[in-house]
Amino acid sequence: MRRLAGGLLVLAGLYLALCVLMYAAQHALQYRPDASPMDPAAVWLPHVRAETLATTDGERIVVWWAAPRHASGPVYLYLHGNGAKLSARDRRLAMLSADGAGLLAVSWRGYGGSSGRPHEAGLLTDARTAYRALARRVDAARIVVFGESLGSTVAVMLAAEVPVAALVLDSSFASALDVTQGSYPWLPVRWLLRDTYRADLAAPRVPVPVLQLHCRDDPVTPLASAQRLHALLPGRQPLELIDGRCHTPRMATFEPALRRFVDALAWPPLRPLGAR
Repeated sequence: MRRLAGGLLVLAGLYLALCVLMYAAQHALQYRPDASPMDPAAVWLPHVRAETLATTDGERIVVWWAAPRHASGPVYLYLHGNGAKLSARDRRLAMLSADGAGLLAVSWRGYGGSSGRPHEAGLLTDARTAYRALARRVDAARIVVFGESLGSTVAVMLAAEVPVAALVLDSSFASALDVTQGSYPWLPVRWLLRDTYRADLAAPRVPVPVLQLHCRDDPVTPLASAQRLHALLPGRQPLELIDGRCHTPRMATFEPALRRFVDALAWPPLRPLGAR
């Protein structure tokens, strides 16, 4: 019995040490920032210019801005994922703005020339900062928030609190808590995870049309988590599924669905470009 008790104490100690290690390492597991500066011209986006915005908590974030070429229609607010950067999304940004749509793409704090380090409250602050800057340039009724992967959770939370035209979610999930619990069912994730990204709590408050895109076999954000989020969105369109094993798929695979969705939206009356 003493040997059994001793063995159980050793196992308990090892489990506690593993919990401490996972708690300490969670930032490195959740975020993979590349802080090196980026130039849109270097990735063949000559119509896009880099700008810097000051956040309310003292950081300076880089955004890429392409002014709309039409007086009506979509202006995308693009929020990338935790392992991405804007220069790696050059084809997406080019396709989104190819027909004259406007675009403001955010480089999260700690990523691509932006100061600071990423965390949930900080990414929400970055998104709000970018939204305010964009809403000063165009009618909020033209803004389509486009979030990919981790950026999709921030997109949901932002769309629940500010006026926008619509929401597009690529490789989305109910929350970081939901995904992490599925990946580490043997850990007390609810107690350990600091940045939970509870898109599921914000989703019922999103009043606008939502297009949700997801790979059938997503190795990063499981389809089941996306489906849980989908059920909570009042303005959801049918979930657009992409065949194969992928995460944040090539835009060519869902561009027709995106165009149909955007073309069906009700846009505000025409007004001169730049008018307030």
